[in-house]
Amino acid sequence: MATQKKDIRALTKEQLRDFFEKQGDKAFRGNQVYEWLWQKSAYSFEDMTNLSKETRQMLEDNFVINNIEVSNMQRSSDGTVKNAVKLHDGLIVESVLIPTATRTTACVSSQVGCSLDCKFCATARLKRMRNLNPDEIYDQVVAIDKESKLYFNRPLSNIVFMGMGEPLMNYNNVMKAIDKITSPEGLGMSPKRITVSTSGVPKMIKKMADDDVKFNLAVSLHSAIDSVRTSIMPFNETFPLEDLKEALQYWYAKTNQRISYEYVVWNGINDSKKDIDAFVKFCKYVPCKVNLIEYNPIDDGEFQQASSEAIQQYIRHLEQNRIVVNVRRSRGKDIDAACGQLANKS
Repeated sequence: MATQKKDIRALTKEQLRDFFEKQGDKAFRGNQVYEWLWQKSAYSFEDMTNLSKETRQMLEDNFVINNIEVSNMQRSSDGTVKNAVKLHDGLIVESVLIPTATRTTACVSSQVGCSLDCKFCATARLKRMRNLNPDEIYDQVVAIDKESKLYFNRPLSNIVFMGMGEPLMNYNNVMKAIDKITSPEGLGMSPKRITVSTSGVPKMIKKMADDDVKFNLAVSLHSAIDSVRTSIMPFNETFPLEDLKEALQYWYAKTNQRISYEYVVWNGINDSKKDIDAFVKFCKYVPCKVNLIEYNPIDDGEFQQASSEAIQQYIRHLEQNRIVVNVRRSRGKDIDAACGQLANKS
């Protein structure tokens, strides 16, 4: 039965070489297939034109390639592109291409749904159905790179793990995908152009530091007061700010890389002087920069964007304390592609 065939992309290059040797063929065929799968992103054995017909048939008999399919693509008035990505088992995730004058960024998903319960995020309302495999993460990047070349005449320049899911709850697969994305045998992208965004899982932040990763770390913070953060991000009860602070200090000591904080200011939730003072204090624990993000309502009105005056107060206090702060305007709102809006409405 076809379903019993193994996904060939689950094999390492060494396993592919071994497979060919066991078939009585030369080991280097494994290198050729590996190159087709990763560097050339082949989705069919038929495409592997430097292999004989018999070899391609033999691969067809033994393996499948469980590639993704962009089942629906929407383009925003601001140029943002959103892909509804169909997985081999029929589940759907979303990924987004965000263009600016100087770069194109892929926002990719790491889980179908999400393990966490942030109240302001549409994805959190979908229960986590499963983790994405490394190749499913990789395929999203390949698809967006093609769209970047097609629509903007330039290759993809940056990747952010800010799509659906909590990347650190799918740690091994995310790390394997990044290895492939940055490997010269894969897409050859610089890890410095990749940012992994987490809601803050202290143990896994320390593990990343121990694993000596070279990409950037962003933390969705949204409040530096435990009671406030728990009210909007209930998992904060399990991973309180004190543990997060300690993990971030550990990260910086090990990697010497500053953190980015993603921070949304909401009306009546975290827009008071007390909230600002707590955040400024938190920012001093580890070298960092701050991205204040425009909020994108997800329908029920519980969360409303704070006044521009409140946001200006944040900016003023951060700058007075010599903390780098940027205000991020949302992109792709008209197609539900903006931060926190990914929920498979398609």
